[in-house]
Amino acid sequence: MGGETGVPERTETGEATDPGTGAGTPAGTNPGTDRGAVRDAVRGNWVDRRAPDRLRPYLRLSRADRPIGTWLLLLPCWWGLALAMLWDGRASLYDGWIALGCAIGAFLMRGAGCTWNDITDRHIDGSVARTRSRPIPSGAVGVRQALAWLVAQALVALAILLTFPPLAIALGVVSLLPVAVYPFAKRFTWWPQVFLGLAFNWGALLAWAAHAGTLGPAPFVLYLAGIAWTLFYDTIYAHQDTEDDALIGVKSTARLFGARSPVWLRRFLVATVALMGLAVLLARGEASVLALVVALGGPWAMGWHMTGQLAKFDPDDDGCLLRLFRSNRDAGLLPLLFFAGALAL
Repeated sequence: MGGETGVPERTETGEATDPGTGAGTPAGTNPGTDRGAVRDAVRGNWVDRRAPDRLRPYLRLSRADRPIGTWLLLLPCWWGLALAMLWDGRASLYDGWIALGCAIGAFLMRGAGCTWNDITDRHIDGSVARTRSRPIPSGAVGVRQALAWLVAQALVALAILLTFPPLAIALGVVSLLPVAVYPFAKRFTWWPQVFLGLAFNWGALLAWAAHAGTLGPAPFVLYLAGIAWTLFYDTIYAHQDTEDDALIGVKSTARLFGARSPVWLRRFLVATVALMGLAVLLARGEASVLALVVALGGPWAMGWHMTGQLAKFDPDDDGCLLRLFRSNRDAGLLPLLFFAGALAL
């Protein structure tokens, strides 16, 4: 089953709880929206309120009603582009297209990945209350329709990818491997979050290559930093599902770590900051000392944000876990602001 990033989501009850009032609402509905709404979607999202009726099931299949996954896929792309520009000291209008192309591509490929995830998990989703309202198990979209939608999204993403240099195109094609494997990882390893990290942070390599036309140590170290970050936020997210995961035999780092999760989260935090800092140092190129110091403020600020999340971490409070998970959009934006500042110097 896929959550906001593709992580399994389950609950034993058929009711959704209003975080503001604690009142229950029927599964599959959001107040003020049509009854086809997915119960784990963001309340009042644009898909439920404004999208054409015929497109809504497909947009929900792509998680367009839950934008956090697109952000988490996009931000490593922008990190890689920014550090590549810092590395060679070049900036052009084409870099603007790389940034925009990555944004559109992240939306499309996140949607394609979630569609694939729901196809592979359709039999599990249909037997669990929390995910029965998803488009495939609810019958709003058939498997063949979902496959066609997956292909359509992938083809548009491919059209964007083909505007990039050859190395970036090759990396984009190779990225399909971790995307394809990830939905099955929770069936054979306690570390499915590693596979999610491999898929979600690939853009750090691709965007660097799109700008520079080559790769080096810096983008690979940045890629590792992103994987550590994914382990951090997705372990937090997976704690919502530990009881149900145990019942149906789905593995996760949250189940593996149990009460020691705070210790492991701190390790992932340190790894994220250290590896991103090293990536900045490796990407310095011809940048001034001042620009380097400003750029190093990025991982420092991100580390403080993650420290704040760790201080609030409560594995027994699902609402808190979801808020912390979603707050990683802001955590990932912080280094980008510092990288942009360094480029301006």
